[in-house]
Amino acid sequence: MKKQNVLNLIKYHVERNENAFRNESINIARYFDSIGDNQLAEYIMGLMAEVNLYTPQANDFVSEFLKQLDIREVGSLSLPIEIADDIKGIINAVNHNIGINKFLFEGFPGSGKTEGAKHVARLLDRTLYYVDFDNLIDSKLGQTNKNIISVFTEINTIPHPNKVVILFDEIDIIALDRVNRNDVREMGRVTSTILREFDRLTDLNKEIIIIATTNLYSNFDKALMRRFDAVINFSRYSKEDLMDVAEHYFTSFVKNFRNVSKDTRLFRKILKTAMNLPYPGELRNIIKASLAFSDVTMEHDYLRRLYNQLVGHLEQTDIAELHTQGFTVREIEKLKGESKSTVSRKLNTGEIEDE
Repeated sequence: MKKQNVLNLIKYHVERNENAFRNESINIARYFDSIGDNQLAEYIMGLMAEVNLYTPQANDFVSEFLKQLDIREVGSLSLPIEIADDIKGIINAVNHNIGINKFLFEGFPGSGKTEGAKHVARLLDRTLYYVDFDNLIDSKLGQTNKNIISVFTEINTIPHPNKVVILFDEIDIIALDRVNRNDVREMGRVTSTILREFDRLTDLNKEIIIIATTNLYSNFDKALMRRFDAVINFSRYSKEDLMDVAEHYFTSFVKNFRNVSKDTRLFRKILKTAMNLPYPGELRNIIKASLAFSDVTMEHDYLRRLYNQLVGHLEQTDIAELHTQGFTVREIEKLKGESKSTVSRKLNTGEIEDE
């Protein structure tokens, strides 16, 4: 620590520049931590956690690399029981206040990892920030490394850390296995910096919550993986789980569309007929698009579009095959847009629709 640090503290205190005062205090704590005086570093951080006077709220924080995510409109989240239980476990772990605060969400794209992070923040009544990788990643050799140090400095200087969740969305951008990367030397430096900063974060700031997500868990850096207190797998969806998620989206969307006849039974039957259902992110988009693109003069047109997206080309599927798939005459009538008598006649005569 230099004399300038002491002078800065006095100056910022006199000016009542609380953000600058806090930043300088954090830098001093980090200095003592770097020379092995962990007890003093933690004592300084503890004092700063108690300073509320003139301190802005967490959602007033201005940062170069951290951007706030609006979670006010986040609705209920439909998740399999196993994943929902893990989310509850995170809430319990944080409320126990024993320093378990870093979580890795892994799973296929669209499996709900980012939405899960939003709900953790909502359930804990915390402000959610995400790391802006567009600003963090730099083409200049070594600059990304410096930016990572800067982003962790910002994390450590957030007012009221017990009211904040930090999201590293798709952290694999900077945390893939160093052994499998072409730029091994540069990625080695970046990952080593991340490891060091994560360790210091644990020592200096046990109240802030870190959530990272990855689509590439098998390629994730193993050393960094061990820095997380828990890994949550978001790929644990059965077909029934995906059908329930789809119905949840359908129910929330369909009420906004006029001239659309809600038919949950036929909706679920189409889902059941599909060989494979996509994960919630893609499934949500398919359902919304089917409703949005539907013909306003045809109340069941969205079901035809849904069938085309998930099962196959309805126009090329004859009535007999639809019946074999388990659809009733009335349901085929809705999907095909033909009269009940026509559908019945073709089923009874074995006639195949070829237009």
